[in-house]
Formats: sequence, structure tokens, C-alpha cells
Amino acid sequence: MDAVDDPQENLTAGPPKQYAAGLPAVAHAIQYSLEQTTVRRTALTLLNLNQAEGIDCPGCAWPEPERRHRNEYCENGAKHINDEATTRRVTRDFFARHSIDELDGKSDYWLNQQGRLTEPMVKRPGATHYEPIDWDDAFRGIADELNGLGSPDEALFYVSGRLNNEAAFLLQLFARAFGTNNLPDCSNMCHESSGSALSQTLGIGKGSVQLEDIYNADLVFVVGQNPGTNHPRMLSALERTKRTGGRVIAVNTLPEAGLMRFRNPQKPSGIVGRGTAIADRFLQIRPGGDLALFQMLNRRLLDDDALDRDYIANHTTGFEAYADHARTITWEHALEATGLTRGQIEDVHRDVLASRSVIVCWAMGLTQHKHGVPTVREVVNFLMLRGNIGKPGAGVCPVRGHSNVQGDRTMGIWERMPDWFLDALGDEFGFDPPRAHGLDSVDAIRAMRDGKARVFVGVAGNFVRATPDSEITEEALRRCALTVQVSTKLNRSHTVTGETAFILPTLGRSDRDIQATGEQYVTVEDSMSAVHRSRGKLPPASPHLLSEVAIVARLAQRTLGDLPAIPWAAFEDDYDLIRDRISRVVPGFEDFNERIKQPGGFTLPNPVNSGVYPTPSGRAVFTCNELEWLQTPPGHLILQSLRSHDQWNTIPYSMNDRYRGIHNARRIVMVNPEDIAGLGFADGDLVDLVSVWRDGTERRAAGFRLVGYPAARGSAAAYYPETNVLVPLDSVADISNTPTSKGVLIRLEVPTPPA
Repeated sequence: MDAVDDPQENLTAGPPKQYAAGLPAVAHAIQYSLEQTTVRRTALTLLNLNQAEGIDCPGCAWPEPERRHRNEYCENGAKHINDEATTRRVTRDFFARHSIDELDGKSDYWLNQQGRLTEPMVKRPGATHYEPIDWDDAFRGIADELNGLGSPDEALFYVSGRLNNEAAFLLQLFARAFGTNNLPDCSNMCHESSGSALSQTLGIGKGSVQLEDIYNADLVFVVGQNPGTNHPRMLSALERTKRTGGRVIAVNTLPEAGLMRFRNPQKPSGIVGRGTAIADRFLQIRPGGDLALFQMLNRRLLDDDALDRDYIANHTTGFEAYADHARTITWEHALEATGLTRGQIEDVHRDVLASRSVIVCWAMGLTQHKHGVPTVREVVNFLMLRGNIGKPGAGVCPVRGHSNVQGDRTMGIWERMPDWFLDALGDEFGFDPPRAHGLDSVDAIRAMRDGKARVFVGVAGNFVRATPDSEITEEALRRCALTVQVSTKLNRSHTVTGETAFILPTLGRSDRDIQATGEQYVTVEDSMSAVHRSRGKLPPASPHLLSEVAIVARLAQRTLGDLPAIPWAAFEDDYDLIRDRISRVVPGFEDFNERIKQPGGFTLPNPVNSGVYPTPSGRAVFTCNELEWLQTPPGHLILQSLRSHDQWNTIPYSMNDRYRGIHNARRIVMVNPEDIAGLGFADGDLVDLVSVWRDGTERRAAGFRLVGYPAARGSAAAYYPETNVLVPLDSVADISNTPTSKGVLIRLEVPTPPA
């Protein structure tokens, strides 16, 4: 397969789609797959994707149903697995032809399209190019740099949610045996607000629902998320909700095709029929107005005394203070903050009163705001008022994006793991783990910027493009003595380097993993706490690749030697030995190696569903949350960053956003036509986006095309990572420290002509 050229933008914009999936989704998935690899490899990956003995889709964390279709994947999952299974290769000759500066000028799309990495590479101090290096020398060079640090806390070990459980457990073990809790991860930038809020209110930072609950709920809220693009198989679950008589309320700033109508390509009605209308109501809310919406819904429940008094009395604390606080919300403030009408909110209130079981699902539209944690806490208040926690068909459902971001956290990838975990880890491996909290992703950037962190090790991610304040982030990484990237494909993080930089190429989820004791499998945990196996089916992209487990184990052994006495080499040879240790450290993983062999794996228990709340009081906690929303001065808009449909996290697979009618461009900003006219612009104008912050700082993203779009009035939307530059490093959510990428106050300016 030949690599492609860097595309030039040539915007065409049409009306957004009114449905998701159907035959076009099938056609686009197959087309992209065959552009990347062969018919045989495409068939091998797709027929094994999300099967009980197959490959876990790296695309998202939505769970698999108990009864799986032979084609249990979505358009984006098919694209993602075959993007990884590509037959394109990045060799030493490629790096000899292209300097790092040249690569740094290429687009994210171009870099990804070059193919799979094939051997370890190093950029030496002062060099302009990467050059090949053997594995032993690479590990020796990294270990020497780590061991030469003045403190273990000068090292950072960043993890993306694509990493499997076994490698994640070893990585956190290595970091803590080395002496640091600096384990930032991608959750810091997306669902950290969910974890913070749920831990405070329910005592556990995970969702409480299973797929059966979604199917059987009377009412499902889908808030601040776009299932049609980010986790399309959720639409199949919502289709079942509708079939069993449930209702769906979509709350979003943009109309999303999948929440309008879903044409399930696995059913005749999805191919030749109209499919299923998903959302019974669509509340087109102002960005960040969700806190006010749920506060007013809660006020109305209190007004009507439509409460589950038994649940409140027997399972919660703080109700009386909360009720007094909730009654202070006014219609004036609620309508201003949400941009909705009183009639719309009253209609939803009636739907709630008519429902015996309610689920609230949400994603980054709630979490990436300054008041993200209070918003999720208010969602919990809403569910507790009518006893919609811990019963069938009800509960909290944060919908994670990365395929194993929840599993990585379970395995200990967190800068603030509790003492009980550190105690168990120390007892199992015979050392005393450090107790001081480490650095999250935002604080890690600050530490590199300020010279307090000198080594950055990134595993399975694209840190430089996933983080805010692009200029500061890049400057911070370039100040490091050493940067290390464990990767399957080329990305921008390989072009933004420390004085010395290593690329360590690894097996993908689709590759067979053969070690000394035979073929291995890995495990992952989905968004609903189900743990299951994943086994690659393809020959590795290169004979020089190592698995993530092997890379972590060899680096740890080279760095630590025999102290503490951890059998790193044995772990690399046999992943069962890692799972044995996990079973003795992590609650819920008892008899891990036996239980994981069951078809479909097993589900970790959530104490909330047994009426047990691991909070200090032993009860679920009502919280009083001050009403906040982003005030918009005249001439300004609230921008949210988002993915295009043809994009996986930071990597676009094309220049199109098919469901939104956008083609051949990414530097676009979607704004309501009335706002465009009111600001004195016209559809198609070229503008700069200038973000404005409370401390008076401004950030500029230049050269965006205005696209008239049915967005909420006063709002705008544009793609990331192109708009990461607009979010200052210090603009973060209270408590969770998550970047505020969904609440960016901007103005539009005519570009200044070059001097």
C-alpha cells in the first residue's frame, strides 16, 4: 500500500445528516480498511473483532453484549483496527529521508498514514534525524538517564487508555519500585471530573449500570456526548431501549445524527427501512448549561415532593441541607444558563415523573468545564432523589472513550492511588511504595516547563496532541533531557522531543504475541467494568517489535536490577504470572486466570448495586453545588472542541466529517447562521479564533473557515487537536484539574494580513 500525500484543505459543506450508520457506514468502513491492508487481513480482523476469543476493539470502551453478532463492530471500530493492521511500514530509510523538523511540519493525518513503526529509533543530542538502535542499547540508555536523576520524581510515566491491564500493572509497579507516583494518564484530560464526583458522592469512581440496565430503563438521558461518532455501538443498545418501551432524551449543543435516527446495518430495517428514531426529545443546551438543567429538574422534583423517601432516609446523607440549597435555583437563572425554554424543561420533568427507572449517560460535554465536577455531582443528586441508584434499569453511566482507560486506573495507573492499594502492592512485592501523591497530566506539563521533571516516558499515546496549550506543552517536552514514546504508529509526539529521544515500537492489539512460554493474550476492562481477553490474530508488523509487557519488563529490569526482587523476565515470558499477582493485589480479580477464561470474561462488582457506599459515612452523599455558567460578553461565543466523525482521538482518518456535512477541511468553526450574521461575518469567511480568559490572557488559532451550522445560539464548535492551542494550561476544572476544552470563550477576528 502506498502512502498518501498531505491533503490540502478545500472545504465543501452541505446539510448535516439526519441519521447514522446504514449502508454508507459499511461502505466507508470497508473502503478505508482496503486502502490500508488486504482483503484477507481485513476479513481476519473484522471477523475476530469483539468476539469472545478475538481482538478487543481499540476504538472505544463500549461493552459487548452477551449475545454477539458475527459483525460486532461499528464503522469507526473497523477503521481503527485496520488502520493498525495497515501494510504500510515506517523503516529506518524513512527516518533517514525525513528530518525531525520536516516531520514536525507534517499534519497529524499524514504522520499516521505512513504506517507501522518497525524498529527502535533514537535521536541523539544535537541530531537532526532519528537513527536505528538495538533494543539492549535503547534500554541501557533510558535506564542510565533514569538512574542519573536527582530524584525519582523527576521522571514521568504517562499512559494512554489503549494499554492493556497486564502492561499497565507492570508499568505502575515499575514506577513505584523506582520511587515515584508520577503516573499521569489520559483520564486526567477527559473523565477525571466523573471519577472525582462519583468518588465523593457514591464512594467509587465508576459507573453503576450494565447493558441490561440500558435495555430495560424507562428513561435514558444522553448528555454531552455523540454516540454516532465516538461509540456507535451504543446506538444498538439505545435501539433496544426504544424497542422495550423506554424513552431517550438527548442533551447537546449540536444535533447529532446518531441520536436522531439509527439505521442498524445488522438488520434489514437499517438497510432498506428508516431505522429507529432514538431521541424522543432533544434539548439544545448552551455549553456548560447542564448544571443548571439538572438543578432545575431537582427543584421541580422537590416542589412536587416526587421523591423516594425510603431510599433517601436509608441510603443517603446531607438531604436536608441539599433540599434547602436546591430550592434557591430560579427559573430566570436556569433559562439563561441553559438557553432552553421553561416548557422544554417542564416536559422533561413530566417524563421523569412517569419513569420508574432512569439512567444518565454522559461524556466530555459535562466533564471538560470549570464546573464539571459539580455538574456530575448534580446528576447524582438527580438520580438519588427518586432512588435511581443501585436498582435495575437505573444508575450513573459515564461513557469512557479509550478502550482500557478504566482498566488502567483499576490496575493502579493513577498519581493518587489510595493507601490500601499501595499497602497490598508493597506486601506482594516486598518494598515500600512511595506515598506522596504524584503529578497528573496538567501538573506534569508544568513540571517539565519549570525544569522539575527531566524524563518523560509515554506509553501508547500521543501526549503532545492530547493536551492543552500546545505551545507550552511542546516547549515543556523540548526542555526534557529524555523523551521516550512506546508506539505502534508515527504521531506528533515523535516530532516534539527532548535532548535525547527514543521511539520504542510495539505490538498492536491485532498482532499475535508469542513469548517464551507460547502465545499470550491480554485483558481489558470496558466502560461497564467487564473484564475480558483480547488475542491478536495477525503476524507482527515487524520481527523487531516487542510487546508492551516486554518493553516495560525489560526497561524495569535494566533500571532497577534485582532491587526489589521482582521477576521481570518471568513476567515477560508468561502473562499468567502477572495475572496471578494482580489477583492478590487488586480487589475483584481473585482467581483471575481461571475466571478470565470464561467466555466473555467477568464483571467486577460495584458495591453501589448492593446498597454499599464506600464513603466516610457509608452512605451516598447529597452535595450542594453553586450554580455556575460561562457568561458571554457581547461579541463572544462559547467554543467546544470535538472530534470529526472520521477521527479517532487525536488522529483524523480523513479530512471529512460526514455526519455534519463537512468535507475536505479541518480548520473550520461551526456557528449558528444567526450568530454569524450578528457578528458581522458571512458563511465561508476566513477568521482567527481568539480565546479570552479571566486572567486577561489570550490565545489565537489562525485561519479557520466559518461554517453556518445549527449549533446552539451563542456557541461554536471546532475540531481538536487543532484548537488545543486555545486552552491555557491553567484553565482547568475545579477539583479534577481537567482542561476546560468544552468551555472556551472566544471572539472571531478577521485575519491580519502578513506584513
